[in-house]
Amino acid sequence: MTARSFRLALAATSLAATLAVAGCVSGEGSGAEPAADDAATSGTGWSASTLTLDFATYNPLSLVIKDQGWIEDTLGDDVDVEWVQSAGSNKANEALRAGAIDVGSTAGSAALLARSNGSPIRTIDIYSQPEWAALVVPAGSDITSVEDLAGKSVAATKGTDPYFFLLQALDQAGVDPAAVEVQNLQHADGKAALENGSVDAWSGLDPLMAASEAEAGSTLLYRNIDFNTYGFLNATQDFLDASPDLAQVVVDAYEKARAWAQENPDQVVSILADVAGIDPAVAETVITERTNLDIDPVPGDAQREVLEVVGPIFVESGDVQTQADVDTALDELFEPTYAEAADPSTIAD
Repeated sequence: MTARSFRLALAATSLAATLAVAGCVSGEGSGAEPAADDAATSGTGWSASTLTLDFATYNPLSLVIKDQGWIEDTLGDDVDVEWVQSAGSNKANEALRAGAIDVGSTAGSAALLARSNGSPIRTIDIYSQPEWAALVVPAGSDITSVEDLAGKSVAATKGTDPYFFLLQALDQAGVDPAAVEVQNLQHADGKAALENGSVDAWSGLDPLMAASEAEAGSTLLYRNIDFNTYGFLNATQDFLDASPDLAQVVVDAYEKARAWAQENPDQVVSILADVAGIDPAVAETVITERTNLDIDPVPGDAQREVLEVVGPIFVESGDVQTQADVDTALDELFEPTYAEAADPSTIAD
């Protein structure tokens, strides 16, 4: 069997699995035409002529895939691969909802939040288990505990893991969130506000957080890996309905990148340092100390357990109207068939 024949067979199998799952979700996938039939008549062998993906410094596997050009080499000249940088989970969710990207990377909390508020996204792969969020204070700060944040200003990007990290930390410490002034700033702006004294603390995100430690002497006030949700790779339902073959290529590429990254950590550090514009030593901290890539990529019980803790916080904070919305979203979010079928060997070197 040729590589192209294998891909078409895999596309048909993936399509059947995807439509079977989508049929269980009211309103999703109904009336969709089989993408494999479109591919068979298009003459290209693929279901679409364009594939748009995000890349993000908080998702090192996306940087590896973009750098290596594996998806472009696998799809050939028939599909135009476009890359869009996401500055944070909230921006990736905005792009997914607007149809500006087909596949985007977010934190698990952000994916659940978006789905709870009606965004028709599905999680098709888990790309990492990071410790990418923590509470940060500037050099010389007299703040020594989470309790000290009462009456203070904290920068955080709403709709992202650092924001929900802050809410969980405040809850654990018995601090009413209303007692804290949260300044809704994008991650890079939060870092700048911390370092120029505009805020008292920042709920930070790597690699910006590690850079602030190294370059500005900022310190981590509070860490808790259990408050960090996993890295979720998400796709729009429309994309999965129309192009299950391309979705499978993306997931296959992610699993090739996972193995490559674990075998070549020094090169991953170099790629991250270059894209993020940070010192290699900072990138090394992020990759070797705060990123776990050796995980099961299939979305399932481990991620659900984490999100069941975060979900009620959405309702308490007013980010989602009802717990029923959260529960429904959690039941519908995961689409495991692509990760279950992942085969890195189908991706061109």
